[in-house]
Amino acid sequence: MRLFSLLCLLLLTGLSPRVQITDGVDPEFCGIKNKAFQVGEKLTYKVYYTLAGVYVSAGEAVFNTTLEQQNGRIVYHIVGDGSTYSFYDNFFRVRDKYETYIDTATMQPLKFIRNINEGGYKKYENVTFNKATNAAITTDGVFKVPGCVQDVLSAIYYARNIDFAKMKPNDKIPFSMFLDNQVYNLYIRYLGKEIVKTKYGKFRAIKFKPLLIKGTIFEGGEKMTVWVSDDQNHIPLRVESPISVGSVKVDMMEFRNRRYPLTSLMDVR
Repeated sequence: MRLFSLLCLLLLTGLSPRVQITDGVDPEFCGIKNKAFQVGEKLTYKVYYTLAGVYVSAGEAVFNTTLEQQNGRIVYHIVGDGSTYSFYDNFFRVRDKYETYIDTATMQPLKFIRNINEGGYKKYENVTFNKATNAAITTDGVFKVPGCVQDVLSAIYYARNIDFAKMKPNDKIPFSMFLDNQVYNLYIRYLGKEIVKTKYGKFRAIKFKPLLIKGTIFEGGEKMTVWVSDDQNHIPLRVESPISVGSVKVDMMEFRNRRYPLTSLMDVR
């Protein structure tokens, strides 16, 4: 299991078929400003794998946010590190690092780096987004992208700023993402609000489902469920999804330097 890649998609959404690129973008979605997180935020997640109803801790991922300059622009530098625990290293060792540099003024990514080592499979990817020409420059070439495209990590933080108060159950929220030299059309389906019990505690949460295509890990359709905190932070709290063998569950276990009080927290375990 590619733990960190899986976690990013679990915290965000799945991939649907490749889309035709046009000059049209959703002006409201592309006009989002950051109101959900701040510099210094740190989020820690545990990934659990289950087979025959037994959940086992497989690994964890940590997301850190700092402030830097990138080509004269002030950016959020967000780093995600994912790894398996020592016990699972004996079976499938994972050491992944994802980085994104997001323009603070537009919440658009300027650069994306992926450096992964998963069971001996290694890949390094460096993407620069040219917003003036709507192009993604990678180690493999130059690719045309929409004007409002996200990378896999920036999209998580972008999606945290969606105003769910404007949503009605079953509303779809579409956007595009660039990954592995392709543009993907993404959407999440808003389902409403409910109480969710996680390994950390009990929360008031916003619930939604992404559309997934059938692949080597995920089953197709809207089988994955995501919960984020029902407060201004919109912190991903829990994700559950069946996979080809068994299922996975991801829980937020620790947070630091959140922007607002975590008013959605009802009880700590």
